[in-house]
Amino acid sequence: MIEVVRSKNNIPIRLTEERWIHITEEHSEMAGYYFDVLETVENPEIIFEGNNEEKIASKEFEKGKYLFVFYKEIQQDDGFIITAFFTRQKKQLEKRKIIWKQQK
Repeated sequence: MIEVVRSKNNIPIRLTEERWIHITEEHSEMAGYYFDVLETVENPEIIFEGNNEEKIASKEFEKGKYLFVFYKEIQQDDGFIITAFFTRQKKQLEKRKIIWKQQK
């Protein structure tokens, strides 16, 4: 099982079975949100710069609850999802550099 979506940089981003298992084992609440993870990479509200060249796509899922998806774009034609989780603690990430933001 490998799903691929395109990032805002038009780079294919993979979600492998191994990564999905990792995500759901670390964050059991994510189990039913497979397609939401992919959708957040493809159509985020905002993308923050991560620590190790990763990107952090974010989307408000419900009032005050955000889905964060960490992913890497390795080359012009390859990338992968690292992890994903829900949080209400958006303020910590808001200190990071914004790479892209949805126009309203």
